[in-house]
Amino acid sequence: MSSKRQIADVIGRTLLICDRHALRLEWVMAEVKSLFPLNAKAFENLAPAEVAYMDQFATRFSKLQDAMGAKLFPQVLDLVGEQGALNTFIDKLNRLEKIEAIDNAAQWLLFREMRNAFAHDYPEDSELTAKTLNRAMPLAGELLTVYRNIRGFALRYGAVLPGECNDG
Repeated sequence: MSSKRQIADVIGRTLLICDRHALRLEWVMAEVKSLFPLNAKAFENLAPAEVAYMDQFATRFSKLQDAMGAKLFPQVLDLVGEQGALNTFIDKLNRLEKIEAIDNAAQWLLFREMRNAFAHDYPEDSELTAKTLNRAMPLAGELLTVYRNIRGFALRYGAVLPGECNDG
């Protein structure tokens, strides 16, 4: 059994990982913003550096979504003593919504669906890739908002970033 301080420290380390993904996602979103909306022809005519930016966008979106869902959400539930007997991920999402750590459990399912779409890359189908990226851009902004909100929630409930002292 972990102490609350140990849980707070673990969350702090997870927040640093998520901060890095969020910062890089924000950066790449700014870099590619002018390229949207994409269509198949525009996607096929991207310069190699622009294709690399799109890859970076998909990677950072997926990594932030993964880190939040797999690590941060369960840790936040532990921090506030709400983990209980929540066996399914949807139960955890609903509990996070109930304690107002996230605004909308259903929104998270859209983020997960987008992460899955990025995992199934079809480089030969430019139209599908362009549509996926067009759907992802506004969702990425929403994902960053959800991250900022749960980050603030975790810090209000005692999460400690590495290098900080929270002895009261």
